[in-house]
Amino acid sequence: MHAASGKRLGAAHPRQEGPVDLRLVPPALAAWATAALTTVAPPGWVVGLVTVCLLVAGALLIAGRRQAGRARRGRATAAASLLCVAAAAASAGLHGADLRRGPVPELAREYATVTAEVELTSDPRPARPRVRGDRMTPDSVLIDAEVRRVEGAGRTAVVTRTPVLMLVNAGSRGSTGRDGNQAGPGARTVPGHRAPGGAWASGGGTTSGASWLGLLPSTRLRVTGRLVPPLSDGDGIAAVLRVRDRAGPPVVREASRAQRLAGRLRAGLRTATGGLPADARALLPGLVVGDTSRITPALDEAFKATDLTHTLAVSGSNLTIVLALLLGPPGLAQHVERRGLAPRLGVPLRATALLGGALTLGFVVVCRPDPSVLRAAACGAIVLLALATGRRRSLIPALAAAVLLLVLYDPWLARSYGFLLSVLATGALLTLAPRWSAALRRRRVPPGLAEALAAAAAAQAVCAPVVAMLSARVSLVAVPCNLLVEFALAPATVLGFAVLVTAPVAPPVAEALAWCASWPAGWIAAVARAGAALPGGGVDWPGSWGGAFLLALVTGGLVLLGRRLTRHPWLCAVCGLLLLLAVVRPPPLTRVLTGWPPQGWRLAMCDVGQGDATVLAAGDGAGVVVDAGPDPVLADRCLRELGITRVPLVVLTHFHADHVAGLPGVLRGRAVGAIQTTGFEEPADQVEFVRKEAQARDVPLAARAVAGERRRLGALDWEVLWPPPDPAPRPEGPNDASVTLLVRVGGLRMLLLGDLEPPAQQALSRSAAAPLVRNVDVLKVAHHGSAYQDPELIRAVAPRLALISCGADNPYGHPAPSTVAALRAGGARVLRTDRDGALAVGTGTDGELRVTRG
Repeated sequence: MHAASGKRLGAAHPRQEGPVDLRLVPPALAAWATAALTTVAPPGWVVGLVTVCLLVAGALLIAGRRQAGRARRGRATAAASLLCVAAAAASAGLHGADLRRGPVPELAREYATVTAEVELTSDPRPARPRVRGDRMTPDSVLIDAEVRRVEGAGRTAVVTRTPVLMLVNAGSRGSTGRDGNQAGPGARTVPGHRAPGGAWASGGGTTSGASWLGLLPSTRLRVTGRLVPPLSDGDGIAAVLRVRDRAGPPVVREASRAQRLAGRLRAGLRTATGGLPADARALLPGLVVGDTSRITPALDEAFKATDLTHTLAVSGSNLTIVLALLLGPPGLAQHVERRGLAPRLGVPLRATALLGGALTLGFVVVCRPDPSVLRAAACGAIVLLALATGRRRSLIPALAAAVLLLVLYDPWLARSYGFLLSVLATGALLTLAPRWSAALRRRRVPPGLAEALAAAAAAQAVCAPVVAMLSARVSLVAVPCNLLVEFALAPATVLGFAVLVTAPVAPPVAEALAWCASWPAGWIAAVARAGAALPGGGVDWPGSWGGAFLLALVTGGLVLLGRRLTRHPWLCAVCGLLLLLAVVRPPPLTRVLTGWPPQGWRLAMCDVGQGDATVLAAGDGAGVVVDAGPDPVLADRCLRELGITRVPLVVLTHFHADHVAGLPGVLRGRAVGAIQTTGFEEPADQVEFVRKEAQARDVPLAARAVAGERRRLGALDWEVLWPPPDPAPRPEGPNDASVTLLVRVGGLRMLLLGDLEPPAQQALSRSAAAPLVRNVDVLKVAHHGSAYQDPELIRAVAPRLALISCGADNPYGHPAPSTVAALRAGGARVLRTDRDGALAVGTGTDGELRVTRG
């Protein structure tokens, strides 16, 4: 490899080949496991573990001096592992102790209001609003910070250095229903604890969080807020500091010069990409520096469904792509062949390594030196070392050394799933991918395709169990989607970095480069959206460690089976065709195999969790949607499974979040005629949400639904029974203003009550529509089957079938046992989505009412 060797650059050296050196692997794994456990362990336990490990390691080293050969090496490895365990335990114990001592944890246990000087350690990030009952959680901003000085609760100012999570309330959303849809009967909101779905439960603020989102790491603020305990001891923070935004962030000291420089570069990137198409405008900052602030929820879900989220996070792949320009493709590290710019320009090997180190340092500065970026830099350094030395034996030791050093530096990384996935993916690329690539080439697969396919398959096989545990879902399109975006990632990333560098000095050039980068970035987004839109793109999986272990076993079995299948091309083709059919799920084939959707269905109640979403069949591929549920992903999935591509009308019975938040999923990729709502426009923020979604997709808002309105669409006929037209008494809340429909189709009469509560139900019973609601075939039970029902209306309706839409293990006790008992006492068959899943209602050839579970 040296110039003096007289061999061509990249020629293999006999001393570079040999068995893989695994001596550092056991110490690294031992330190990793120890750090994960001891960050939350009692101090006495940590001291005892360190003492025992040091004593045993010393004994092994002394005993090993009298031995030789393999026995001595084994004792040395065991001793090194024990010393690493002791170091990891000591480091983790000290980091954990930092979270338990000092004034901040004590004040948090008292839920004290304090005035604190804090230094930001991360970029501010918006907490995505989530549906919580009938409302959306408040707009808020999350910031990792360190408390440097704190005073309050009758105490004098104390200097400290304690990590906290700042939660800045920047807006309010929603309202609550009469039956406790916000927190359930007798429930209490605990400050600082997570709401369902991962958002932080908190009170509403009044101002926008835009000014907070512009802050840079290392900025110092003086804020007043309430300290509350963290959700768990393993979060790596001592408390949550809840701040009510009243006048914007009170800056005490600006960010450091390096962070201001990085901020200008990132701002230049955002400005240069501001005029691109929506997907490219959102993706490029994420591909280059991990800035995902423009990523829409729909695009984010598409990347999750196709396991492409790694492209949006700052990772070693970002740095690897840039280094590959200098040093050559990382896949050639195993073969010690370099095809980058450096060998062609005659740059010496050591100078090339130094130049790569400078690029790595710049990467850390621009992408911010938080733990995720440091992890990415370490992974990039592994590739740099492999490419710089070409030594096959250095790959695994380099990875082990990086893990060991990072875990000792920051033990909280040992409990990070992102760190785990990064290490697993890197390990797969260094161990499995080269072997699988060689096997594919032996079977006459072109080298480039073999390398790409082996890399995607190896990373997916190793990471899939962890991803499945986190998302409770396994993607069947991850490997092909990763292959399809592979060739676009490099040009998008390289051009994106070029935009980053040129934006501050030559904006027109940066905009031209951004336009060029928009093509590969748009392709990546298109692949993600197309993969996510496939009906069988993923399957549900147990989201637990047991589920992860099961998937690991299944994956191992498939790998062993695949080795045999590759010897039989025709059998591979058959398996590929079967997988394609499972992913595409042609409706006729799906109906034959699963019975869903059933032939001739008239009404379908989607399983959208704690919310409502109902579909009325309106012809081939068409359906009238009544409410959209709380989750766009679930709403979209239900409509795709039903084969709905056209929606002549969306009826939103009222504006509570569990009925309207899923609207983007209904509108996604479908021709929608109009949206009709109730005339009672509260909560105001969710009314505005509906209007913005309709405007963004050019869907008109129809006239408000009022009693007496009647429409017909083919065989489908429906009439609005509630709310009454003006002038009418003002309802007590949004629930009592729910649009109530009587649907007639295929000889069935179906009553959809929305979320009507007893006052409105009683008024409906006394209205001119009272005769119409008697003795219906199907009843969509009001308000998820809550206890707030009018017994007289239930007896008058006397349905043959009662359908209840509610979420499994919901905190509100829906459906109420008394409501279910009353319906059954009237002769109704009661079905509920939390137990029975999606439900489709139709009639058989004999006219008998039939229900199919999805």
